Amino acid sequence: MDFSNFLLMGQEIGLIVVFLILFSYDIIGSEKSKDRWFHWVACIEFAILTVWGFLPKPAGEAFGGMFVSSDLTVLMKNILNIATLIVFLQSYSWLNKENSLRRSEFFTITLVTLLGMYLMISAGNLMMLYIGMETASLPMACLAAFNKYKEKSAEAGVKYVLISALSSGIMLFGLSFLYGAMGSFYFSDLSVQVSGEPLTILGFVFFLGGLGFKLSLVPFHLWTADVYEGAPTSVTAYLSVVSKGAAAFALIFVLYKVFGGIEIVWQHILWWLSVITITLGNLFAIRQTNIKRFFAFSSISQAGYILLGIIAGNAQGMEATVYYVFVYLFSNLAAFGVISAVEHASGGKTSIAAYNGLYGTNPKLALLMTFAVFSLGGIPPFAGFFSKFLIFMAAGSAGMYVLLFIALLNTVISLYYYLLIVKAMFIKKGEIDAVKHFSSDVYNQISMLICLLGIFATGILWGVFSKLYF
Repeated sequence: MDFSNFLLMGQEIGLIVVFLILFSYDIIGSEKSKDRWFHWVACIEFAILTVWGFLPKPAGEAFGGMFVSSDLTVLMKNILNIATLIVFLQSYSWLNKENSLRRSEFFTITLVTLLGMYLMISAGNLMMLYIGMETASLPMACLAAFNKYKEKSAEAGVKYVLISALSSGIMLFGLSFLYGAMGSFYFSDLSVQVSGEPLTILGFVFFLGGLGFKLSLVPFHLWTADVYEGAPTSVTAYLSVVSKGAAAFALIFVLYKVFGGIEIVWQHILWWLSVITITLGNLFAIRQTNIKRFFAFSSISQAGYILLGIIAGNAQGMEATVYYVFVYLFSNLAAFGVISAVEHASGGKTSIAAYNGLYGTNPKLALLMTFAVFSLGGIPPFAGFFSKFLIFMAAGSAGMYVLLFIALLNTVISLYYYLLIVKAMFIKKGEIDAVKHFSSDVYNQISMLICLLGIFATGILWGVFSKLYF
């Protein structure tokens, strides 16, 4: 047996090793030892894996082209690793307070979902992409329902698994059309056969519908707000960044490698999806009073912006999309770090009213949340400004000027509702629901420091990032 194929799967094997160590520790470790050290061991192990991921890796194809590794796929996985590490750090208070006996389940299930996302990114075959998507999606329902004795968490798990099953069926339906039209699932075979035949286009539409669920694109977004609200906050953060990022990266590869021959078709489809997703996400965000639902519709809008880079159909668009996701992870997870801290300190409050007067009681958290929403809104000098600028440049380079104008108008709308959070923290006076002064745990403080540095550094060091990876 030739084991050389496995050399290209270094990150996947490393992830499995981390999983096995944590799983073994959970079985043989004493309860006292796990209470004291399990979270620390998990975070240190995953941090080592994340750092190791940036070391040079071999490139090539394995298993007959089903698995593909390149510098770009390695970078994408590293981005997901950074986001996952931050989520692990933010989950300490929640796990320690509510699920101390099940903390190992959270880590191991999350690692399984991450393995599925790895396979989605490195897929060279549509069935491998589907297997990766299912490996990521099914355990995600368990994470959404992790607080099983809370009605909203159980509801979130049920909604996620039902909509996931529906989207999976839609995707398989599309894959069957594509196989019937071209007789292969391999990207290399499909790319030379793809054409504008009705069966191929119909197959692509169904395939995009299935993947649109993972990206929360309108009209495939209906699960998002309910699941984000009901799921534990750390799981919501993971869904909003890691799951969305993996779907965006997978979509890039499929569109560029497989459907490049019908670019004129999918550009028109993505044009309308982008407009509807950005607009509806922004408009519905304004109406929210629950901060997790607020960021659910914010993330839907952000998915529309991600499409702006993908729709360009060129190297500039790919570069802008990867960078956008990289910046988005720091900005969004900074906000969720604050949400997690406030929720834990206030006994589970997630209403925006709980943030009234936050600057007076917890000024550092208020400032971090302000930096996060300003970055998400694209205000300079935060990294979100540079990421939006590059996304808009990519759309402009493809001649999408009407789309660019609509996106710019929506950016103004997004600034309005992001400023509602700032208004609550700095202008409104604390009411009954307002949180008092508190100190968050060390793990969350480290995660928020990483996010704060990322919000500024990813903008300042954009030129270095570009030269290293593109």
